Amino acid sequence: MSAKPKKTTRNLAAKMLKIVLALFLCSVLYTVLCRWVMPPITITQLADVCRGYGLKRDYVSWNEISREVKLAALASEDQRFAEHNGFDWKSIDKSVNGPKKKKKIRGAGASTISQQTAKNVFLWQGTGICRYIRKAPEFLYTQLIEWTWGKKRILEVYLNVIEMGPGIYGIEAASQTYFHKPAKNLSRTEAAMIIACLPNPKKFTVKPMSRRVQWRTPHIVAQMDNLEGDEDVEELIQ
Repeated sequence: MSAKPKKTTRNLAAKMLKIVLALFLCSVLYTVLCRWVMPPITITQLADVCRGYGLKRDYVSWNEISREVKLAALASEDQRFAEHNGFDWKSIDKSVNGPKKKKKIRGAGASTISQQTAKNVFLWQGTGICRYIRKAPEFLYTQLIEWTWGKKRILEVYLNVIEMGPGIYGIEAASQTYFHKPAKNLSRTEAAMIIACLPNPKKFTVKPMSRRVQWRTPHIVAQMDNLEGDEDVEELIQ
């Protein structure tokens, strides 16, 4: 075998490595940029447009989001958000090593708001093998936004980019669609109703109200009442 094919293979490998490194550096720069700029579009949003759901979205700033919405998101999705570093290791340990005889509660996973934000902004949705392929970059992006964005920015972006109905993205679009008012004016119950549609807003609809949203709303309100007054939470959502 001549040395030429080996040299060609090495050159190709070197070029591929350079491309991968360049893409990685670009993604890091984009992550840092999103500390100040909302993502122009996400893979999930683009997929919905291609599937005919359209795109209802209106990004709003931190001060234009009701504290009730912020509290509802924490109460429902990640009650340790103000404390952890991006990963809720207690919930992860519980989900992995919890009692085997007890039936696992559906939806009681260990995915934090930071992880969900990283997935929604930089990655893709999906289950099965897609989910496992996503885990490594999800870990990386979660760490990056924790290091560069801070908790308030993570929560602000989360509430602006997550799907809250078929083709409806972000709390402002959801508030205008369901209650015909800006997100800053949502009541506690209204905020809980919208958050109750997660994690499957196409199935668990706010209006007409699905049975799951109807069932979850008072539970989220109760958790909001319990969480309210916590020093770390109050400092975060103010």
